[in-house]
Amino acid sequence: MSHMKRREFITLIGGLAMAWPLIARAQQPTMPVIGLLGGETSETDAFRVNAFRQGLSETGYVEGRNVAFEYRWAEGHYDRLPTLATELVRSRVAVIVALGALPSALAAKDASATIPIVFVIGTDPVKVGLAANLNRPGANVTGVTNLSAMIVEKRFEMLQETVPKAGLIGFLVNPASSAVASTTKDAHAAALALGQKIIVGGASVESEIETAFATLFEQRASAVLVAADVFLRSRVDKIVALAVRHQLPMLCPWRECPTAGGLMSYGASLADAYRWQGVYAGRILKGEKPADLPIQQSVKVELVINLKTAKTLGLTVPLPLLARADEVIE
Repeated sequence: MSHMKRREFITLIGGLAMAWPLIARAQQPTMPVIGLLGGETSETDAFRVNAFRQGLSETGYVEGRNVAFEYRWAEGHYDRLPTLATELVRSRVAVIVALGALPSALAAKDASATIPIVFVIGTDPVKVGLAANLNRPGANVTGVTNLSAMIVEKRFEMLQETVPKAGLIGFLVNPASSAVASTTKDAHAAALALGQKIIVGGASVESEIETAFATLFEQRASAVLVAADVFLRSRVDKIVALAVRHQLPMLCPWRECPTAGGLMSYGASLADAYRWQGVYAGRILKGEKPADLPIQQSVKVELVINLKTAKTLGLTVPLPLLARADEVIE
């Protein structure tokens, strides 16, 4: 090989080497994008995202490696959800994951009839129009329900067992939530079945929480039940502080409540529900259709009791209830 030809050959090899990454990149399929529609902030919804990631990884998808995430946070302003959902639809995400319970799920469903949507809600999805039926949802929407409506009656029973003299029970709700009407109806029915009365207090912004508690206290509520709601959950510390200040026995749907000093919590394990949401998102990315994915009913329920708080309030937690607890804080 003459001197000249050899140099040309080396140049040719070099040229191919430079062209190679471009060819490889062109052949690589673009990463699918999951749109996450949250009702709160990245901080308060971190536990949801973590559980979701865990489920997603069980199907082989890891953010940054073979899937990308696009986040939209409503920061507690549920009225922003429809606009945020539309933004995700416009950016052509492969799946929309509704992290903010029912309001997120409804906003996503209104924004697209074609993009697969995976929700986690605490109500019956058929009743609220998200699915045709539980076994075959039938459209572009599926997910997980941790039927908190069924748990409501249990919560009233537990309060009645622990606070036997509870005549009037305060029920704290978020009036801005699209689930508030059905939640309140369920609570009234559950209380009635046990011969109890409820008084509803509402808070949809932080400043209203204090007013709601003052009202419940003035109206002589002898215990408080907190409704399952994304906004109320994000303000657990404040809610617990007010219950302690007013010396009101309180039952919440979330374990953060007794760990912060509230009396007890009884509710579906949210980690389990959001893990399932991740599994479903992964299965959809692999080609399964939401219409064929039965709505999962998350039945893992946890009871957490704070005995220290019970003692402070002068209450005796019945032994059968203590025996059922998943965790007792002493």
